[in-house]
Formats: sequence, structure tokens, C-alpha cells
Amino acid sequence: MATRPGPLTEWPWQRMGNFKYLVMAPVVVHGAYRVMNKGWGDIDLAYSLILPSLALRMIHNQIWISLSRYQTARSKHRIVDRDIEFEQVDRERGWDDQIVFNGLLFYVGYLAMPSVRRFPLWRTDGAVATALLHAGPVEFLYYWFHRALHHHFLYSRYHSHHHASIVTEPITSVIHPFGEHIVYFTLFAIPMLSTVYMGNGSALVFVLYIVYIDFMNNMGHCNFELVPKWMFQVFPPLKYLMYTPSFHSLHHTQFRTNYSLFMPFYDYIYSTMDKASDELYESSLKGTEETPDLVHLTHMTNLQSAYHLRVGFASIASKPSDNSEWYMWTLWPLAWLSMVVAWIYGSSAFVVERIKLKKMKMQTWVVPRYNFQYGLTWDRESINDLIEKAILDADVRGVKVLSLGLLNQAKQLNGNGELFRQKYPKLGVRIVDGSGLATGVVLKSIPSDAKQVFLHTGTSKIARAVAMALCGKGIQVYLYLLATMSLLLWVNSFVEYFHGNIFYPGDHES
Repeated sequence: MATRPGPLTEWPWQRMGNFKYLVMAPVVVHGAYRVMNKGWGDIDLAYSLILPSLALRMIHNQIWISLSRYQTARSKHRIVDRDIEFEQVDRERGWDDQIVFNGLLFYVGYLAMPSVRRFPLWRTDGAVATALLHAGPVEFLYYWFHRALHHHFLYSRYHSHHHASIVTEPITSVIHPFGEHIVYFTLFAIPMLSTVYMGNGSALVFVLYIVYIDFMNNMGHCNFELVPKWMFQVFPPLKYLMYTPSFHSLHHTQFRTNYSLFMPFYDYIYSTMDKASDELYESSLKGTEETPDLVHLTHMTNLQSAYHLRVGFASIASKPSDNSEWYMWTLWPLAWLSMVVAWIYGSSAFVVERIKLKKMKMQTWVVPRYNFQYGLTWDRESINDLIEKAILDADVRGVKVLSLGLLNQAKQLNGNGELFRQKYPKLGVRIVDGSGLATGVVLKSIPSDAKQVFLHTGTSKIARAVAMALCGKGIQVYLYLLATMSLLLWVNSFVEYFHGNIFYPGDHES
């Protein structure tokens, strides 16, 4: 929401939730009525493309979302080295509102302009006219409208909603108040309406023009640089005709530069080009490899856990992993496909998340295996190979600590990582498991000058590890036993080794 929301800020269907797609019901009902009365031959090309083109845009945008989140997690070409906050994820969840809005307007235009119903599939003169009209009126008018949006009056009421996202994602490009989208669609309609009235419009040109807009919007709002340098070397004028993610990122961090839509030449003409644009492009393209201090090595759990990766659907990932929503069953083919692809091509762990806690850099790596695969005896060796490869990779990169999560530390698999410690005694990275981390937390909470510690404990692995570590430091450990013979036997086995540093309530010192 903008800092001071103005009129037409909210979308008309904002309170409808997922039921907002019902606003497209007239399109479906109209088509069904025509088919039932006159057959499929009554459906012309322009009408038949309305709903499929919307579905295409949904898929196109989701591909960009998945690609961006995957690259942001693993790529060294990140532009803004900051994490995306939860508030931004929630704010940008309605990225499909503008697709629904455009679909309704296309339907209204179809009803209002009979000539559209006679559209051919393609006309080259119409494609050329569309390109020229976009480069001229659309880019020019957008530039000045965008500058006007940065005036404090409009900025506080509308455009500040978009600029709340400093670290941009592809879908950030379409997160605007409803009033802004009305103006944007009016601008983009200039080439389409012009070709309609000139009589050289075509259905495929309309679809490709919208695809071009979506492509450039999504690409320009990625937080990593992906436009190769050779493109500008082969055709130098391209720098005036196509922006890059780093170019537009400066607009989100500096606010008063780089106003252009997709073609930066208006910023060159009106001297609003950020002087750091070329330098940031070069440095982002070169990139910097991040060396995390801590890596947590986990794995997939059930097949549905694939939906909870950063590359998945935010609306699904926000639900509990065991939810039984009806649409989850429709996604099972994707889940099975992801498992097969991971099984065949998953040759190494992959990064899914980066976290920075003060000065400490942490990453989460995922072994491309599901929990049921850890129970397959014949697959244990390959899983251990994946874990071993991740450990060696972390060691080469200078990682200080690698924690084995969940089944990656199973005793029957590698003995809580002991297999790798023995195989590589000179590892620079320290391998720990969940129990080791918990033990470290407990030990850290004990004052350094403590001479005696009373443990109220049972037979847990953590309790044993804490007692052993304290006794190794010469600290007297008092154990409150829970009448368990197994713990008593274990304690007795270490009494002699630690020279009598363990005591039992009621006993004399040994």
C-alpha cells in the first residue's frame, strides 16, 4: 500500500481472494453459448486467443519467478546484496491481478470493435507499425508519466507502493495500484488500437507484443545480471534500445534516475541517466562469489515439499506441507516429474536460501533426494556420495561449519557424519549434526568459570555429549538419574576415564 493511498488504489476484486477469477466468467459463458448454438466454427481467431493468452502469461511469469529465485539463491551476479523480506512477498502475491484486468479489457475491446473479429493471424506491416509506435509514443509518454509519478504528491499516493521493493523480483514489475495500471494499459493500447484503425492489425502481433512487454518487465526487475556483454559489443546502439536489470535496479535504489520503460535513450536525451549504470552492469556481470560461514545441508522430505522451495508458488508454499487442498492433487504430476529429474540429473546439492545474520553469512543446501529414498538400502551409497561432494565443496570454498540436517546425519547412513571425519581427517570445515548444535548451545550457556554443573537429564544423546564435554574440561558434573539402567551403565563407563569428575546424588566423591 502507498504511504498515503489515493483514489483507485485497491483493485476492484481485492476482497474476493482467489474468487477474483470469476470476473472472467462472462468470457467463458459467452464462448460456451456460441459453441452450443452455432458450433465451434462460430469462434473466430481473436476470441479463441483471449483465455489461452492469459494462461500463457501466467506460465511465462511463473517461469521468471522460479528462475529469478533460483538464481538469486545461487548466482554470484546478484545486484543488490540484500534479502527479500516477508512483507514484500505478501505485497507482491497479487501479481496476476493485472493479467485478469487485461483479459477483461481485451474482451470488452473485442465486443466494441467488430473489425477485430476478422483479424488475420499475422501481418508484417502491422508488426512494424507496432514496434515503431512503441519506441515512439509509448516510451516517450511513459518516461514523462514515470517522472511525474516521482513527484511527492503522486509518489506518496501511488508509486511508493511499487518502490517499497528495494530488492526487486520479476513480479515487482507489475505491483502497482489499480490507478497506475489503468494508465499503463492505456499507453500499451496505443500500438494495438492504432493498427486496428489502420486496418493492419493481426492476432499474433497482439499476443507477441504483450509477450514482449512481460518479458522486458520481468527481465528488468531481476536482482541478478543476465544480459551478456557480447550483445552490446556486436550491436553498440542496443544500449539505447534495451535496458538491463542493473540499469533498472539503480532506479529502485536511487529513485531519481533511469526513468525509461525498456529503452534508455530517453534518459540519455533528458540527462537522467545514472552515471553508475555502466559500472554497475560491469561489476554485476563479473559477480562476486560469496563464501558462507555456515552451511546447513538438508534434503527434500515428501513429494509435496517441492512446492515449498523458493522457486515454487508463494501461495502454496505459505500453506502447511500436509494441507489437503484440492488443487494439491492436480500438482502431483509436477511433483513426480521433479523427483525423476532430481534422481537422474541431481548430481550435487543445490543452494535454496541465503541468510545474513549481522555479519554471519549462512546458506541452505539441499541434497536432491526425498526422505523415502534414504530408506532404500541400495541408494545409500549414492546419497553418501552427494553428501561427501557437498562437504568437499564447502571445504574448498572456505566454509567454517557444515551442519547435517535431518536424514543426512542418520547413524545407519554415515554415523552422524563420523564416516566423513575419519575419511578426511584434515578437513577445514567442521561437520556437526543437529545434536551437536544443541550441545553447543547448552555448553555456550554455561558460565566459563563454572566448576560444578548439575544435569537433570535422561538418556538422550545431547545429555551424554554435554556430560562428556564438561568432564573433559575438568568440571564436576552431578547427574540426576531417571532410574534408567542404560544411563547408569554409560556413566560408569566414563567415571574411570574422567578421574572421578561425575557424581551421583547421595554418593561420596570417588
